[in-house]
Amino acid sequence: MGVVEVMDPVQPARAGGWKVDVSRGERNGRVSSEWFNRPDDERYLSLDDLWANVKGRSERSRSRVVQTADIRVEAARDSAERLHLVLPKAHEPVAPTHWAFGQLASIVGAPASYLRQLPAPLAGINLQYGLTNHRAEQVKTFETEDGRTELRAVTGPDYGRIHDFELVEAVQRIAGNGTGDTRWKVPGVLDWSTGVYNPDVEISRDTTTLYASDRDVFLFLVDDRNPIEAGKLADGSPDLYFRGFYCWNSEVGAKTLGMASFYLRAVCQNRNLWGVEDFQEIKIRHSKYAASRFAHEAAPALTRFANSSPQGFVNGIRAARQQVVARSDEDRADFLRKRGFSKAESGKIIEKVLMEEGRPPESIFDFVQGITRLARDKTQQDARLDMEGRAKKLLDRVG
Repeated sequence: MGVVEVMDPVQPARAGGWKVDVSRGERNGRVSSEWFNRPDDERYLSLDDLWANVKGRSERSRSRVVQTADIRVEAARDSAERLHLVLPKAHEPVAPTHWAFGQLASIVGAPASYLRQLPAPLAGINLQYGLTNHRAEQVKTFETEDGRTELRAVTGPDYGRIHDFELVEAVQRIAGNGTGDTRWKVPGVLDWSTGVYNPDVEISRDTTTLYASDRDVFLFLVDDRNPIEAGKLADGSPDLYFRGFYCWNSEVGAKTLGMASFYLRAVCQNRNLWGVEDFQEIKIRHSKYAASRFAHEAAPALTRFANSSPQGFVNGIRAARQQVVARSDEDRADFLRKRGFSKAESGKIIEKVLMEEGRPPESIFDFVQGITRLARDKTQQDARLDMEGRAKKLLDRVG
């Protein structure tokens, strides 16, 4: 079985790309969701441009712990709909962002949606009362200078901030500019009409997978010029995979820090991930020691994945293909029943494999592929995720 050695120098992609079979494995829509919801001003064409934006923002920011009773709420004089906050020892009022206002309201136990509907003076009175009588005496503010001073976050005093630029820098250490100067780059596109995945597509606002907003960053990169062969398809052609990862963070508390690594067969124009296998995820809450966990756990894990050999993954797929667990219809029904599948589900799983492979399932790998294909037919997300999880658990037990 041929395998591309991961530590080799970057090789030029074969003209036109590679034929892949996206009917296998799982579909992951996380990147597609990000791609669909990001306006143009949140899309970046390189890691350098993304880093410059979030790094500059960080350099214009400061964080401090203040007493809630010392925060003064004022209605803006030039607008009956806006509030300003006067923080202790501040030279001028700060304007809370939409996100920070919601955080502040949550901390004092006030419904943010209700306060936003009130005239600013009345909302200010309610918010001031909550701050003055708040049991927790301290909050941590995060303020950024950008023509005016914005209050971007209000959190508990022990909030462990990991800056967005720190995550971007961790990715830059393995991916350079993310545009092809290393093996890690913005992904190409699958041609549905031919089933060919082309890694060489111009990076534009419409194709990029590097995003940043005032609340978060999200990055997705692949090693799609170095295909990994892990077995054969029914027609004898190689079953090809590529390595990929995505990661995310919010320095203002909108989400955790996290990263996911996996193998995949293709990325389509809508940035859905197809044929995903061996999905692994790490999440870190922004608690008191979050920065230490990022430095000692998450960042090294990303580097290990980027520099590791795919041989373990290939061996796992090979073992799953070779481990025959059913040779008769009775064996197949019994195998699936013991793993919690109903008679109807078992019949559909076997049918899926028959349609794709031209034979009933025999190996662990056959059953995993049948289960994941059936999962795609589920309209309810919980049911789909449950079935995909059962398929992954089955594959994890090989050997």
